[in-house]
Amino acid sequence: MRSLALAARQLREAGFRQMKASSLKGKHVQALLNRWQGEGLSSGTIKNRLSHLRWWAEKIGKAGILPADNTQLGVAERRYVTNDSKARELGSGIDRVTDAHVHMSLQLQAAFGLRREEAIKVSDPRSTSTS
Repeated sequence: MRSLALAARQLREAGFRQMKASSLKGKHVQALLNRWQGEGLSSGTIKNRLSHLRWWAEKIGKAGILPADNTQLGVAERRYVTNDSKARELGSGIDRVTDAHVHMSLQLQAAFGLRREEAIKVSDPRSTSTS
């Protein structure tokens, strides 16, 4: 709902003042797309917004005004997070940790690839799991 309200506000700002919910056309979609690309939004954000516009167009019986493929609109493919590992090696620094729970938590993270929260829950008997 927020995405569609944003699109409606942006269309008004673009000069489309006499619009009804059922008056969506290709020129409106193109105006929004040009604005979003001009704002430098990520391709993922633009694709999500176009998905919302497709839903709207389908509900008003104008599903054909938006192509099913975003590449036809000139929207680039999503760029996913790199597959490079973000892991850090502890090295000899773990020996300087004096708190027994933190020390155990770090060992669990290193040995089993646990995230910080998971390792804390395992190493601290006082913590309770809600899952």
